[in-house]
Amino acid sequence: MLNYDIVRNWSSGDVRHSYTKRDTMLYALGIGMGQDPMNEAELAHVTESELRAVPSMAAVIATPGFWMRDSQPSTGIDTVRMVHGEQSVVIHRPLPSEATVSGCSKVVSVVDKGEGKGAIVYVEKRISDEQGELLATCLSTVFCRGDGGFSGGAGGDAPLEPPPATPDRVPDFTIDLETRPETALIYRLSGDYNPLHSDPRVAKAAGFPKPILHGLGTYGAACRGLLAGCFEHESNRMRSIRARFSSPVYPGDKIVLDIWAAAADIQFRARVPARDATVLTHGHAKRSA
Repeated sequence: MLNYDIVRNWSSGDVRHSYTKRDTMLYALGIGMGQDPMNEAELAHVTESELRAVPSMAAVIATPGFWMRDSQPSTGIDTVRMVHGEQSVVIHRPLPSEATVSGCSKVVSVVDKGEGKGAIVYVEKRISDEQGELLATCLSTVFCRGDGGFSGGAGGDAPLEPPPATPDRVPDFTIDLETRPETALIYRLSGDYNPLHSDPRVAKAAGFPKPILHGLGTYGAACRGLLAGCFEHESNRMRSIRARFSSPVYPGDKIVLDIWAAAADIQFRARVPARDATVLTHGHAKRSA
């Protein structure tokens, strides 16, 4: 059973992470940048000349590893039934194309949805540069499906504010995002080596016909589409991006990004029409003027 006191008070301390221009380019390739060698705007993310980091890369740097499973004393979380539910990134200063940064992750809320209904753990990561300047704040929402009822009816903490719901109207426009069959094999080189995304035997044992794309890979692909459709590839204008994971993507799927755009606020969802699957919901991004 989830140990509330241990989970609620968990903090990683400072996790130092040095990444290079090569790492920045590899992340961009893993979310589908550079498929068109004539797209000069995307080449700025995958070639060393005037290289710019994709904002969503903040989600994968300076991470604390699989702490829910590896912490001592034990968190008590049933990690086999745990799923990544939502992700947000708030950019305070543009990510450098190469840097040494520090990321401090901590649990900010643990919600008991009740016996048989699971629990929700919110984990905040703050990334700073070597001068101590805050670069990004990331929030991961983890749904622990096997851990409801730990509070004995007391409810644990209050849930954080949910993201805005996907609009119930025709989108303002759509963007097609192709994924390649080897997408997950490239994306995993940014640090997530879970064999669910690379080993057909592991994927089949988990109930999937073949390896699936990482959820944060789909999230990054959505960021790629938003940069093209709403930011004119000016990544420094993206202030935040948030989405809820609702269904897996298989490498090679074509993703359709539905977008509702206002002056500063953008809402989106991602679908795979060939399988009638919605893969990201409650998408929201902010941009500067």
